[in-house]
Amino acid sequence: MRTGRVRGALARRPWLAEPVTALYIGLIALIAQATGLFYVLFPELGALSHDVLKRPHGVWARAPLMLVLTPLVTAVGGTLIVRHLPYGMLAVLLDVGWSAAVIAALKSPIAPAISAGLMPLALQIRSLWYPPSILIGTSLLAGLCLLWRRIGFPLPAEAMLDAQDDAVERPPGDYSWVPFFLVFLLLVIGAAELSGDRMVLFPPLVVIGFEMFAHPAQCPWADRPFALLAACGLSAAAGVACVTMLGVGPVGATLSMLAGVAVLKMLDLHVPPALAVGLLPCVLARPHWSFPVAVLVGTALQVLTFTAWRRLLRLRGVRRA
Repeated sequence: MRTGRVRGALARRPWLAEPVTALYIGLIALIAQATGLFYVLFPELGALSHDVLKRPHGVWARAPLMLVLTPLVTAVGGTLIVRHLPYGMLAVLLDVGWSAAVIAALKSPIAPAISAGLMPLALQIRSLWYPPSILIGTSLLAGLCLLWRRIGFPLPAEAMLDAQDDAVERPPGDYSWVPFFLVFLLLVIGAAELSGDRMVLFPPLVVIGFEMFAHPAQCPWADRPFALLAACGLSAAAGVACVTMLGVGPVGATLSMLAGVAVLKMLDLHVPPALAVGLLPCVLARPHWSFPVAVLVGTALQVLTFTAWRRLLRLRGVRRA
């Protein structure tokens, strides 16, 4: 009887998912701080936790095993690559290619695992403790997800709205978009190397691009480039502000997460990787105000490449599902 009452309360209060998400990120930051395993606070946990708690019957929430396994496998590959190759075009392409291959081989919907693979290269993380750190955070999230699904149910109207998000989170149906995705990667890698700022290719950007190119008709931010720029830029700035004022810890991470959620609500845009952008300053060695600028540059290059690709498809009379 009590369980039924709890379920009914959660169904009537779907907004509870967001404070619970912020508390989860605060707990993860506390574990990272207490253990010294700083990358337990894997930034994409912000995107993943927000989605699986907000949408307990969504694609990501229904795949708890993949939620744990996919980031772990891509993290292992990324760690091996950074330990044997210097940062550059070859290393980045190999890294992203490995992560995409893992997602395809496992038939996994967890696209944020690409970020787990790229982070060691982007931040020069050579420690063998990186993959176990990722495993801690994702395992806790999978457990929370299973518990939340038992007690939380979305309202019927919300379940109908989930269909678009589910379509974006599913594995790609075809890979005809890969050549232009490769062009996007080459452009951003070149910009990062020319500018000397690796954060032009910030890891969540590849997740944003992957989901846009793979699902252009369903992706909620594909038709709103300026909103996407604002979401990423403002989240990055909020993250730097929180870390600068409050330091790297549970309070700073929690407020960074809440600020990212507020940005998405203000823009009325569902783009989970932007929440990861806001948490990235928590794991940067020296978070600086150049970070939001680099984020805007990388996002603008991604938007321009995607727009050119879609216009080319229209000129050829190709319609993408």
